[in-house]
Amino acid sequence: MNHILKKTIVNSWHAAWDNGDVSVFDQLTADNYRRRNARSSTTTGLDAIKSDILAIRSAFPDLTTTVDHIVVDGDERDCKVAVYWHSTGTFTEPLGDVPPTGTEVVTAGSNLLTFDAGRVVFEEATWDAGALLADLGLKSLGSAFDQDTDSVSDNLDGEPTKEALKAFNRQFITGVTVVTTMDAEGKPRGLAVNSYNSVSLEPPLVMVCVQKTSSTYPALFASGHMGINILGCNQRDTLRTFASKAPDKFADLEWHAGPNGSPLLDGSAAAIEVEIKERFQALTHTIFVGRVRTSESTDNDPIIYKAGRFYESHDLTPLD
Repeated sequence: MNHILKKTIVNSWHAAWDNGDVSVFDQLTADNYRRRNARSSTTTGLDAIKSDILAIRSAFPDLTTTVDHIVVDGDERDCKVAVYWHSTGTFTEPLGDVPPTGTEVVTAGSNLLTFDAGRVVFEEATWDAGALLADLGLKSLGSAFDQDTDSVSDNLDGEPTKEALKAFNRQFITGVTVVTTMDAEGKPRGLAVNSYNSVSLEPPLVMVCVQKTSSTYPALFASGHMGINILGCNQRDTLRTFASKAPDKFADLEWHAGPNGSPLLDGSAAAIEVEIKERFQALTHTIFVGRVRTSESTDNDPIIYKAGRFYESHDLTPLD
């Protein structure tokens, strides 16, 4: 009779994942059903699983799933069932706070189901939405954001307070960059960023950290290239423009396109065009890591940023 159980599982799988009919799981699962994710060690109930499926189906409207193999250990009412599957879909709509990339992905996983009296009471999955994003090349820094159960709430021996960390950050002096790209309509977009760093010279890698609420973020996330412009002391008006809410920040700016189309601002102290290689998800921000494809620099002195204020760098006194 195991063939009947296998057919039931396959039909339910396709109804939920391919057609969005998550109600089919109501007849397949027990009231005390729980699902554990082997990657994150989190445990959830049926409502959470339904929400995840509908969110993924919304982001991948053409999603199709193939059940590759089913292994049943025991009789159909009290048994363990391993389901091996793969899915294909195109990322055309947002998934949570992650903008669509238009990328087609093939992802695969396996689920171990425990049946008791003909109903699934427990499920262990090797796959979740994080795995899907990883298959798209959109990796998450999940372990960095795990809750530290050993930390002390009064911060005497644990992590510093937010204000203490802000005080530390205010003491770090940076330059000011404008990160630029072209949107899907071919319009230049950009935002001011001070979280720029060189990663390595060989290969030539750099990184910027961009807040997801920025209006430029969706265009940057979908782009294959970006420009990074270090603002010079002669670009005070440019700095004011990118600090403003102006709808078209490029309306009165002179700029030229890099070899791959990224806007590079005329008069910048230096500018590079970068091929985006990695997009690491970091809660409220995304860390973009890219390979430098072209570079240009001038003798213009850069603007300096410290503790919420901007300074000219002409009069820097060198240490002996």
